[in-house]
Amino acid sequence: MTTNDSISPQKTDRAELLARLAQPQEYDLAVVGGGATGLGTALDAAARGLKVVLLESHDFAKGTSSRATKLVHGGVRYLAQGNISLVREALHERTTLLHNAPHLARPLAFVMPSYKLWETPFYGVGLKMYDGLAGSAGLGATEFLGRMDTMRLLPTVQGDGLKGGVKYWDGQFDDARLALALARTAALKGALLVNYCAVTELTYADGKVNGLVCEDVRSKQRFEIKARCVINAAGVWVDALREKDGVAQGKPVKPMVAPSQGVHIVVDREFLPTDHALMVPKTTDGRVLFAVPWLGKVILGTTDSPKKQLDYEPEAMKNEVAFILGESARYLRRAPKISDVRSIWAGLRPLVKHQDDDAGNTKKISREHTVLVSKSGLVTVTGGKWTTYRAMAEDVLQQCMDADLLPRRPGGVTVRLPVVGATVGKPMREGMNDPQGLHSYGSEAGFVASLEGAQVALAPGFSEAMVRFAARHEYARTVEDVLARRVRLLFLDAKLAASIAPRVAEILREELGIDPQLDDFLAIAQQYATVPQP
Repeated sequence: MTTNDSISPQKTDRAELLARLAQPQEYDLAVVGGGATGLGTALDAAARGLKVVLLESHDFAKGTSSRATKLVHGGVRYLAQGNISLVREALHERTTLLHNAPHLARPLAFVMPSYKLWETPFYGVGLKMYDGLAGSAGLGATEFLGRMDTMRLLPTVQGDGLKGGVKYWDGQFDDARLALALARTAALKGALLVNYCAVTELTYADGKVNGLVCEDVRSKQRFEIKARCVINAAGVWVDALREKDGVAQGKPVKPMVAPSQGVHIVVDREFLPTDHALMVPKTTDGRVLFAVPWLGKVILGTTDSPKKQLDYEPEAMKNEVAFILGESARYLRRAPKISDVRSIWAGLRPLVKHQDDDAGNTKKISREHTVLVSKSGLVTVTGGKWTTYRAMAEDVLQQCMDADLLPRRPGGVTVRLPVVGATVGKPMREGMNDPQGLHSYGSEAGFVASLEGAQVALAPGFSEAMVRFAARHEYARTVEDVLARRVRLLFLDAKLAASIAPRVAEILREELGIDPQLDDFLAIAQQYATVPQP
């Protein structure tokens, strides 16, 4: 499937979506959660011909799935831990993603600078193994670099004590726009996807889950949905629905998720003016640090801090800021300061606790994600990472079929299923290091360029036409939807995003006739623009 410029993209009219939701019918599958895992599962199921509905309480990819380090990778650190099977799976899924979304993902070269003589051969040999595991799915050969080549590829790297480096290949992508592409592709396959529709309760027949109740966030209209199978894919929030299921069964459940916070800082490209990313395999406290060029800026991160509070807009902590800026100062000749930060944002990883209860119903698919089927038949999936979202979807659907919750249908249907906007055979190797522009729309770029306001730039690479397209065809309801996830300006330059937000709000009012929640967005933009002082 390749979207054609001459074909008008499918509309996402809210009244029509809610009218479909209100129709009495039984779905094969109801998915709760519109992040990477839920969207991937909905697409896979719809592509198999199943009747699918997906409900998201906020916007698609509002949580963790829009806050990644933007890497499509096999996981070099897992190789060091000896987790060969996980790395091999992720490397092959990396290639699948690059093929299916060439307008949103591309190969990216990384350089690992060495400041000790043993580091180049030590890490180089490990990365050669990485190449070997990728096999025909490799993106480029690992190279051993001398000092001068390392400085040529990383012009602003700290030169004092530099011995050389290693160059290797992984991938990069736009997480929120990929989530949106999955949603729109699932819709083309017949699935019904509704954002801003919160699941409030589960329904039961003879002790088994047979559907759910959901509520439109704005109108408070309630809908009862019947489904043969309900999948809880709410990321770090999966335990809330599990607790409801436990109450219905008269048995408390132990929390599944132990959230971990990852913070990213965004600075101007001048701090790393290259198309190569910098990777530090072991910082002072043993973590990994990246400096990644993305959409005309540079992302620095990330951290790994336990977090108990499940906020939709988690805030960076002072020690996390100090860590990122301090480690960046060790590897960049000009160290970014707080005044250089254009945006700071955090995401919560759903790390999975070991389950002692319901052990017979728990399957550890890998150390990266977990699928659990409760006695009532509620299926919960959490953990994992963006790179393996498609394999996770296949795993969870296999679990559902094994539990007789879904009819058996052959898998493998998404291995070669291009997402909306993809033009097969045209990998996008350039463009992601420039302001967003039209490249992320792929084969739909011509349609976007034909809309009213295409020549009116609100910011570099961002036109009024993109706001109209987001409202008509991309499920956007608020200023935040547009500036955080349809285009990525909030994540790139929070102050600039705030400055153009009033005009975005005006266009959304014209298109949708509703309050686009400008004040709420300005409060979030203020948070993204404010760096906690170390």
